[in-house]
Amino acid sequence: MHTSLRIIYFGTPDFAVASLNVLVKNDYDVVAVVTAPDKPAGRGQKLKQTAVKIYAEEKGLKVLQPEKLKSEEFIQQLKDLNPNLQIVVAFRMLPKVVWNMPEIGTFNLHGSLLPLYRGAAPINWAVMNGEKETGVTTFFLKHQIDTGQIIFQEKIAIGENDNAGKIHNELMEVGSRLVLKTVKAIETNSYPKIEQSELIKGEPKHAPKIFKDTCRIDWSKSQNEIHNHIRGLAPYPAAWTMLNTRNKTLVLKIFETSKEIKAHNLPIGEIIVEDRELKIAVAHGYINIITLQLAGKKRMLTKDFLLGFKVEESISVK
Repeated sequence: MHTSLRIIYFGTPDFAVASLNVLVKNDYDVVAVVTAPDKPAGRGQKLKQTAVKIYAEEKGLKVLQPEKLKSEEFIQQLKDLNPNLQIVVAFRMLPKVVWNMPEIGTFNLHGSLLPLYRGAAPINWAVMNGEKETGVTTFFLKHQIDTGQIIFQEKIAIGENDNAGKIHNELMEVGSRLVLKTVKAIETNSYPKIEQSELIKGEPKHAPKIFKDTCRIDWSKSQNEIHNHIRGLAPYPAAWTMLNTRNKTLVLKIFETSKEIKAHNLPIGEIIVEDRELKIAVAHGYINIITLQLAGKKRMLTKDFLLGFKVEESISVK
């Protein structure tokens, strides 16, 4: 057991489990794990535990699930645990009374190369914007979100057809190793503190929260922008469009596409079906739909979708 550090770990989804697992496997003293409260989910509204809670309880770690992070009871629980380091991975914003508590401080793992893509959805926005690389950053928390001193960063490449899900999984693993590297450096008091202002070049790129309207496809944009938009939202929350048929308008989610550069005189958004392939006319070519999901149906390959859907009735998307 590494006795010099008493760590409280904050996290909620699967992304946060990998880093917690690395700390446990390397025998660090995680005195408590803080995660979101159980919430009703599904048709039966049964209480669902977070991925971090499930893992923490399997490992016999103390779990705290505060409703309010500023509550006196929760603050006292933290003080009683006497942490000297706190780590945040995929958790909500902490109040100063919490992140400022430990002697060493509180560091966060963020899914971008800060100061680029500060905000709630850095992985999605990096892919949506067609970036060729992204990465993870560990940094000390301060009052303004995602602006604290940088400790370490690690880069990864983004392929032309990589989606947000693939990049999420890569960053989850790379991030867990970076968390371990950061903790080891803190343990030996040999780590940098780089001001983000030193790294800012040009106009900053942000990663705001994604809403339903954010996910709607604008077929008037360039072929590259549409392709990037779709893969940046796949597999979740998924890009969508309205499919216009002769009888009704349906919501269609699109998960995977390819680009076809080809001159045509078709209206933007018109649907073409050829050899069990479905493609949408856009500027300078087509967007070929590989996987999709019609509202109320299962996600499927386009070739399977076309077996049961009368596309000859379809007119366009908008």
